[in-house]
Amino acid sequence: MTRALLCSVSIATLLVAAPAFAAEAPTAPTPDVAGLEGATAVAELIVTATRSPQAADRIGASVTVLSTADIEAAQSPDVIELLNDVPGVSYTRNGGVGAVSGVNIRGAESSHTVLLIDGVKMNDPTAPQGAANFGNLLTGDVARIEVLRGAQSTLWGSQAIGGVINIVTREPAEGFEATVDAEAGSRGTAWLRAGLGGATERLSWRIAGSRYQTDGVSAFAAGAEADGYENSGLSGRLRLTLTDAVSAEVRAVWSDGEADTDGFAGDDASYGTTEELVIYTGLNVALLDGRLKNRLAFGYTETDRTAHQPSDPVAPITFEGVGEIRRWEYQGVLAVTEDWTATFGLESERAEMRQRAPWTFDPNPPFTTGKVGVDSLYGQVQGVILPGLTITAGLRHDDHDTYGGHTLGALAGAWSLNDGATVLRAGFGQGFRAPGLYELYSEYGNTALSPEEFNSWDAGVEQRLGAGVVVSATYFRREADNEIRFYSCAFGSPEPLCNPGGVFRYGYYDNIQKTEAQGLELAGRAEAGPLTLSGNYTWTEAQNASGINDGKQLPRRPEHMANLSASWRWSDAVTTTAAVRYVGEAFNNDANTVVMDAYTLVDLRASWRLTDAVELYGRVENLFDEAYETARGYGTPGQGAFVGVRARF
Repeated sequence: MTRALLCSVSIATLLVAAPAFAAEAPTAPTPDVAGLEGATAVAELIVTATRSPQAADRIGASVTVLSTADIEAAQSPDVIELLNDVPGVSYTRNGGVGAVSGVNIRGAESSHTVLLIDGVKMNDPTAPQGAANFGNLLTGDVARIEVLRGAQSTLWGSQAIGGVINIVTREPAEGFEATVDAEAGSRGTAWLRAGLGGATERLSWRIAGSRYQTDGVSAFAAGAEADGYENSGLSGRLRLTLTDAVSAEVRAVWSDGEADTDGFAGDDASYGTTEELVIYTGLNVALLDGRLKNRLAFGYTETDRTAHQPSDPVAPITFEGVGEIRRWEYQGVLAVTEDWTATFGLESERAEMRQRAPWTFDPNPPFTTGKVGVDSLYGQVQGVILPGLTITAGLRHDDHDTYGGHTLGALAGAWSLNDGATVLRAGFGQGFRAPGLYELYSEYGNTALSPEEFNSWDAGVEQRLGAGVVVSATYFRREADNEIRFYSCAFGSPEPLCNPGGVFRYGYYDNIQKTEAQGLELAGRAEAGPLTLSGNYTWTEAQNASGINDGKQLPRRPEHMANLSASWRWSDAVTTTAAVRYVGEAFNNDANTVVMDAYTLVDLRASWRLTDAVELYGRVENLFDEAYETARGYGTPGQGAFVGVRARF
């Protein structure tokens, strides 16, 4: 009933807009989900929410933008640390920087977060549930991060249940420019990155590289041996403007990381390597005097992971897998009138997996392979129906190789009142996640799985209280059915799925869970002379809604989280900041019998601009050396001090 109602509302909105097609319309916004315009524009322009740049007060979805200034002020090389300051976002990590990490948005699973790099999907087909690993993700040449919260499957397809994180690399703005950053500090940490680029009327280009290494902390919480991490990265982009209406572009990001790990029993010499590649090529064509912007593109991602256990002479490699995603797409954006825009597109995605897990008693098992294709069609209209009131409505149809056709919808509104001082927002979105390749075809796979289905709502208000003061509040709710979890087999169990082909296995994936989540996000920012205060608080009640754990909090999802920072500008050149992060009690298991205690972390940061081109900075992380954990049994960094320099030419 809900789906039928939403589809009817969306179709009605399209019909209302139809007569306007004949009217004179302005130039359409560029259909660029990588944020080529947004990356250098002011923060009020949002790209990810509608797949084209839009003013923030026209967007009904909940979205947070981290600009270049925000990223540099935070000083952290670790993207996941930046994300943890965003309302509604938490993370888990199996050790220090570089360890396997997952991001949870509004209490959803990490597999329900879609990670984009320059608009290209980065989720890993070889990972359990196809989740992206944020552990290998450094800020390097990142210029902007957009965090879109809530179900976003209408525009972004399967997996976009909790939200979408789009990471945008730098785009040159000057005829020639260069950047150099260097940092060193505790735990033998060193970080160097540099970039060159330039822009003319017809050609824009940039290439950048980075190298990071640290001795790290013990991945095993009670361990004594530090587990190090190193990462090398390269990125580049090139855009050629052929005519005023036609341009072509190519972008690529590559990283190669190696992280030391520990075994379940304690310190050992195990380690893992991860190599990731993202490539995008696109052709942009403007028609109808700029009213219709078209984008034809191909995106490719490859993730190559290997786990090593040197102490085992029989099976020194315990996992190896390669996952690939190829996506062909067309997207159009039509400026219907001054106030109405239509976005529509076609996508064809092919994902492949090849993986195996050798061990002592089977050191050379055959590779498990799997592949799947999804063809999609989506459409969205956005327009003003009353002064200041913008409605966005969309539909998506996915044709999955295995699971057939699914139609989803979304409806959102943003009402800007009092000359923009007050913005009311509300939205509803549907989600659908087909089982991933690992869930279907790995040694723990189950080809009888059903898709996960979701409904998500949110509503909020943003209020400007005079110059420099902004506060907001957002309520959200999500209901999920058929969620896929790992089911453990009791030794000797006669269950058929525990004994495929007559061979016992330790478990398999199954549709065994319903969940419900609701919560409240509060955020505020105030500027008064040299003082800037910003903070947020999130209450998340994410619970099982079925089975023996009905009503229990989902694992590793803290109910309460808060961030507060205070910056003092001593002069135009010198700024200091104190930041406090509070994470409430969480549980490490479904039964809520294993507790992870609440913790508070305090960081201090300072920066000193020596010239217009050169800046010194430094920070102390975890000032009071607080012991904490995001996943039970895994180590976390203690107190650390770091200094660095930035140069911009």
